[in-house]
Amino acid sequence: MRLKVDKENDTLYLRLDEEKIVESEEIQPGIVLDFNTDGKVVGVEFLNISQRVAIKDLSNFQYETA
Repeated sequence: MRLKVDKENDTLYLRLDEEKIVESEEIQPGIVLDFNTDGKVVGVEFLNISQRVAIKDLSNFQYETA
């Protein structure tokens, strides 16, 4: 799993695994899901991330497990 912030394209991308992406769907404005051949979500992309959260806050990512 990896998380990528692309400041140039103003996106945040969470990749759950490295399976091939065969389809993408914008489920809400600015939120795109990537699907593999089995229809499972393998990635989530947030567009226009600077409008959703301050860029400075993205450099302070917190990871939690339960």
